Amino acid sequence: MNLGIIASLGYGILAMVGGITGYIFSTSKVSLFSGCISGVLLVFAAYLQFQGIIWGLIIAALVTAILVVVFALRLAKTGKFMPAGLMLFFGVLTLAVMVNQLMALRIR
Repeated sequence: MNLGIIASLGYGILAMVGGITGYIFSTSKVSLFSGCISGVLLVFAAYLQFQGIIWGLIIAALVTAILVVVFALRLAKTGKFMPAGLMLFFGVLTLAVMVNQLMALRIR
């Protein structure tokens, strides 16, 4: 299992847990739906990568890039580290791993 799969799976699970937690603490249905949808997409992308389908890595990178932008805007607006800063930090790390994986595939 390569690092791209682990990053997709980990960030997907984090997104789902964050969405559920956001719903529990603030009854935010937007958090629940967006967290679960993005999390499921990332877990599905990890599954595709595990099957050897390159599109899984591309899908995961796109979903992660969108989440990074969303959480960067949210952090700039609220100034609070939790949850936007945490998700932004892990999103940037995840995106860096995925871009590295994509660049490695391109070089081959």
